[in-house]
Amino acid sequence: MSATGNAVFIPVESLRRNFAEVKAGMRPKEAIEESNRCLYCYDAPCIKACPTGINIPSFIKKIASGNMKGSARTIMDANPVGATCARVCPTEELCEGACVMNHSSKPIMIGSLQRYATDWAIKNKQNLFAAGQSNGKSVAIIGGGPAGLSTARELARFGFAVTIFEAKEQAGGLDTYGIVSFRLPQSISLWEVEQVKELGVDIRTSAKIGTDVSVDALLEQFDAIVLAIGMSKVPYLSIEGEQLSGVYDAIDFVEATKTELTTDFIGKRVAVIGAGNTAVDAATCSVRLGAANVKMVYRRTREEMTAYDFEFEFAKQDGVEFEWLSAPSRIIGDAEGNVEALECMRMQLEEDEQGGRKRAIPIEGSSFLLDVDVVIKAIGQTRHLPLIEHLGLNHKRGIVMVNTETYQTSNPRIYAAGDVIFGEGQGDAMVVAAAQQGKLAANSIYKTLIARSENDG
Repeated sequence: MSATGNAVFIPVESLRRNFAEVKAGMRPKEAIEESNRCLYCYDAPCIKACPTGINIPSFIKKIASGNMKGSARTIMDANPVGATCARVCPTEELCEGACVMNHSSKPIMIGSLQRYATDWAIKNKQNLFAAGQSNGKSVAIIGGGPAGLSTARELARFGFAVTIFEAKEQAGGLDTYGIVSFRLPQSISLWEVEQVKELGVDIRTSAKIGTDVSVDALLEQFDAIVLAIGMSKVPYLSIEGEQLSGVYDAIDFVEATKTELTTDFIGKRVAVIGAGNTAVDAATCSVRLGAANVKMVYRRTREEMTAYDFEFEFAKQDGVEFEWLSAPSRIIGDAEGNVEALECMRMQLEEDEQGGRKRAIPIEGSSFLLDVDVVIKAIGQTRHLPLIEHLGLNHKRGIVMVNTETYQTSNPRIYAAGDVIFGEGQGDAMVVAAAQQGKLAANSIYKTLIARSENDG
């Protein structure tokens, strides 16, 4: 039903078209012309700005010379999830932001060229790497997302026998389930998973540690363990009405759109609480599912919004509205238990005495109502505390603490990478950062288990 009570019928097939990838890839002529704009800097600042250190001038020059496999290999060698990152990286803040061409014209379209090369590899069914000769050591990786896949790929090339234990039905983690299809088709992530499988990595899906596989068994069977479990669900708002029908967890909501679309949002009025990248994804998904109006409700201002700039612009282009300096205080339901309004309070920002992030303080008597049918919570994510504590690892509020040089946890046989270590000054919450941490953890394991024993021998 629409907000006005009139029935609306839109077939699911029509909605599916809304979830097709928004941005088209480069055409060959465009890619050649753009690659020839590159100065192929010797001391390229774009390489330094890339967390995985992709040799950007090299892969672009290979496009210009027609060596597409070499280009794709250069990208994927440095970044095992380079096809995904070509689509989701904040390139304007990283490689393109550092491009020397910014001083004279416009930066080289590095992200688009990276997508062009990796799309070629996908279309032409290229296997880009081979496993190394067996070194007799084995590693278990808990979690098959960007950090886990990156670690596995590197370890397999070092000759380790690698097993990934993934709780979901398919590997890929955030890339497979958590990024909207119109920005990252699931097929891209699954190709990266296949690249890892082709190296002989055993990927066991629907395998939950502590339920299907015991921690003790892992410690007995493997020489090292890598924890790459990311983060968990959206936390509770702890306000009245949170149990009403029509209240969604943004993580679950976005994940559901990756496999099956619903007509339940057609004509609905939606409030998304939060202002990070997941909140934007939830808002733009709602638009594409046929919502009549979508608002993002955020307790701070645009300046404090954690979503990337390009995400914010994307949401605006989709017609998403913003309620700044507003915090939810109550979700109001009708007699049938369905959401019918969101009560909010106006906020004001005050400087933090410790010099940290400004504090949002409610303004007394400022309550107001938003007429909505759906509320989507996108206020961050909780941590996988039960597993972390079962492993006996030191953590701060679920953030696993590691040696930032070796990526070893408080148990030297257990390493960690990705969002599970994000926070407390450790790393960045980006796919590309997780990929780099996975590489570094793999290198650390190699140095500890192989290089050191070879030197001792």
